[in-house]
Amino acid sequence: MGAPKKSAARVSEDHDELVRVPLQAILLADSFTTKFRPITLERPKVLLPLVNVPMINYTLTWLESAGVEEVFVFCCAHAKQVINYLEKSEWFSQPNFTVTTIESQNSVSAGDALRVIYERNVIQGDFVLISGDTVSNMSLTQALLEHKERKKRDSNAVMTMVIKRSKTNPAIRQSRLGTDEIFMAIDPNTKQLLSYEDKADYSKGTLHLENSLLADNPSLSLHHDKQDCYIDICSPEVLTLFTDNFDYQHLRRHFVKGLLVDDIMGYKIFVHEIRSDYAARVDNFRSYATVSKDIIHRWTYPLVPDVMNFGNTATKLERQGIYRGSEISQSQSAVVGPFSVIGSGTKVGQNTNILNSIVGGDCKIGSNVHIEGCYIWDNVTIEDGCELRHSIVCDGVIMKSGSVLEPGAVLSFKVIVGQAFVVPSYSQVSLLQQPIEEDSDEELEYADSTSVITSTVDKSEGEFASESLDAHFNPASELGFGGVGYVWPKCEGEEEWRHSVAPITEDKILEAVKAIEHELELIHDGNTLPPSGELIPNSNDSDDDDNDDSRDDFDKEVEATFLRAVHENIQDVHLTLEINSLKLSYNKITADCAGALFYAMMKYAVDMPHSSADSLIQNVNVILTKWKKVLKSYLNDMDEQIEVILKFEEMCLESAKEFAPLFTKILHYLYNEDIVEEDAILSWEDEKKDADESDKVFVNQAQKLIQWLKEAPEEDDDEEE
Repeated sequence: MGAPKKSAARVSEDHDELVRVPLQAILLADSFTTKFRPITLERPKVLLPLVNVPMINYTLTWLESAGVEEVFVFCCAHAKQVINYLEKSEWFSQPNFTVTTIESQNSVSAGDALRVIYERNVIQGDFVLISGDTVSNMSLTQALLEHKERKKRDSNAVMTMVIKRSKTNPAIRQSRLGTDEIFMAIDPNTKQLLSYEDKADYSKGTLHLENSLLADNPSLSLHHDKQDCYIDICSPEVLTLFTDNFDYQHLRRHFVKGLLVDDIMGYKIFVHEIRSDYAARVDNFRSYATVSKDIIHRWTYPLVPDVMNFGNTATKLERQGIYRGSEISQSQSAVVGPFSVIGSGTKVGQNTNILNSIVGGDCKIGSNVHIEGCYIWDNVTIEDGCELRHSIVCDGVIMKSGSVLEPGAVLSFKVIVGQAFVVPSYSQVSLLQQPIEEDSDEELEYADSTSVITSTVDKSEGEFASESLDAHFNPASELGFGGVGYVWPKCEGEEEWRHSVAPITEDKILEAVKAIEHELELIHDGNTLPPSGELIPNSNDSDDDDNDDSRDDFDKEVEATFLRAVHENIQDVHLTLEINSLKLSYNKITADCAGALFYAMMKYAVDMPHSSADSLIQNVNVILTKWKKVLKSYLNDMDEQIEVILKFEEMCLESAKEFAPLFTKILHYLYNEDIVEEDAILSWEDEKKDADESDKVFVNQAQKLIQWLKEAPEEDDDEEE
């Protein structure tokens, strides 16, 4: 089941004897988070489908493949649903892999959960702590070894946190998972975590570090490009610390930060950074969409749809990244686009388009329906002429003919959208009224403060009891004629677009960029530090080494941004906005953007499959044709065009030597496409006149082109005479 099983044995030394200790894990089946509230009021988040498979199956499959032998699943709210699901699944019958549920009705936080587990006395040694909404394919071997070796040398080394590089978008200071920018101070030699700050802990764009932290650690590295994977390897002392400190509730904001500032006990936390492996947690709608795309694009292999076959259904992978279940009925005129998933038993009508979307099992989709970027769960009925864009549609929803879901909408279980009704962008719709008292947005939140809703869920033992909600329905529905459900009012101060499955709109990015520009003005006035916590070097700074390092980082970020635009089919204008925000963040000029973007395009052309020089040139043609408009927006004067030629020279000599014999051909192509002008090429040649011969390789190679350019105006004059 799941990925191939690795060795589950783990040994520890005790009086020179090898004693086998089973590797254990604590899985926190948290149910309520504010961002998922319309859905998790009725069902635990770990049972929500992620690419048509309940989230908890991804976590358990990974734990089994990583060598864990015993998992304790802790659950509180909706505990019966979680326990019933596990009992009916195959997890309780796996050889050499034990799943045990622990239920507590009084726990309202991760801290409470770990205190209950400590009281049960079930943990025998080091353990993995993870939430049931985490997807990973990493190997635990190296991280466990590092943790064990550190513990031998230092008994105070009680936790190892798994992190991964994930640069945030500088415009909105948010990762692609929708999580806020995190600052970590790490000892580069020992990998000890020295400071941990998230957005909730600083204001006005400043970051404060204690003087003692700088004094006691001669070597310190400050990062804002790390993603917390929420996978922790813990020593048994962690459970004891939670028991001794009842104010520890949140794993990060209370426990981690509490240990980092505690000088008395001296406990230490370390980090293990993964690079090629995958690890991500689904804790908002944007991360739900991002992780879903990563699964479909097979970054999570072997946790992919055609391998994660649970129950009696089988999913097959077809060309262009299309996954299909069994017994699908699809009209010949219907179109299913690349990187889409269609669940078993689903029916698709005539002239319907399904693009970059996931459709669950036993759905009925009518004719002339347009679905793009959506996540549609099981048993959904979508009648003729409906339009859905970048939305989530839960089990049992009915959309009557002609109705529309605008980007960012979320329809909870069994909602009915009336005929031709338009659900506005970022709306959250449920059969339940919005709770008057909102819970806090903690990492784990088990108990619901709304007793009426909790009793309704308990009465139905996890299934939605429609008969008990008749009194809640308003005959004059908020969802049009024949509609059933409540549109929840937006919370004051909440920016729904930040955590939506919908792409971030141009106007929102422009607002964020303007905010950065304002902050940079304050920086140049000397009033504050940059919002990222970085110290931006003065333009008169003559430290070449520092400038080179900054340029390297900037080039890498532009390349990563460009590749994301390619893979996620981001529009030209959005790519330009993201590069502009990087330009502001790194204090760069337009020529730097031109060179970095051109490098990213040409590097991608080399990385694309090609079998000859002609096919490589064809790759260049394809890339530049599609993205020329973005590149030309940074080529308004001669200096910027010369920077592109110099960058191309650099690539031919170092990172992409395949281009070297094609330099002149591609330079001529750039001229024909009006990417670089004649004056730029001639000025480039003029700059090389006094250079060493080793620096004139490509100028010499391009002499025929240069001479042609010099002579072309004279020929034009002759023709006029």
